[in-house]
Amino acid sequence: MTWSKRLFDLFFASLLVVVLGPVLLGLLLWLLLREGRPVFYVAERMKGVDRPFMLWKLRTMSVVGEDSGVSGGDKRARITPTGAWLRSKRLDEFPQLWNILRGDLSFVGPRPPLREYVERYPEIYGKVLQSRPGVTGLASIVYHRHEAALLARCATPEETDAVYSRICVPAKARLDLIYQRRRNMCYDFDLVFQTIGNLFRRGRG
Repeated sequence: MTWSKRLFDLFFASLLVVVLGPVLLGLLLWLLLREGRPVFYVAERMKGVDRPFMLWKLRTMSVVGEDSGVSGGDKRARITPTGAWLRSKRLDEFPQLWNILRGDLSFVGPRPPLREYVERYPEIYGKVLQSRPGVTGLASIVYHRHEAALLARCATPEETDAVYSRICVPAKARLDLIYQRRRNMCYDFDLVFQTIGNLFRRGRG
C-alpha cells in the first residue's frame, strides 16, 4: 500500500467517525432494543495468505452455536428483519471504519476472504491479497448482485460452498486482479463514488 492511499484511508475514516459517530451510536441502540445482544458480529478474515484479522460488522443474523462458510440461501432464515434493512443500505459495515484505522482494511480493495478459501486456493489469494482488502472494490461493484443471486438459490451449506468455490472465487479474483493492475488514487475515488451511487439507487428502489 502506498503512503498516499494510507493517508487517504486514515483521513476519511477519521472524518467519517466524527461525522457519522452519532448515526452509528443510534444504530447500535436501535439494534440493541430490537435484537438484543450481541450488536456486533466479529469474525476472522484474511488480509494475507497467513495474516488473519478480526472483521467487525453490525450483527444482521440470529446467533447460532457454530457458523462457517459464506452466506447463501441456506442461511436466509437467520437474517433478521432489522439485519435485512441494514444489509440493503450496507450500514452493517460501519464498524469496519475501525478496521481501516487499524490498517486491516482499506476503503478500496478486494473483499477479505475466509481462511478456508485462502487455504484451499493459495495461488489465487496469494496474488489477490497483494492488494490490501477493502470495504468496497471493483469485484464488489461489478459482481455482488450476481454472486448474491447465485448463492440465494443454494439450499444447503455444501451447495453454497460448491457454487462459491467453483464460480464466485475465480470470477471475483479476475476482477480483483484487474483492479490491482489499474489501481491509483483516481481509480479508488471513482470506485468509492460508484459505490455511493449504487447505495442511492438502492434507496430509491
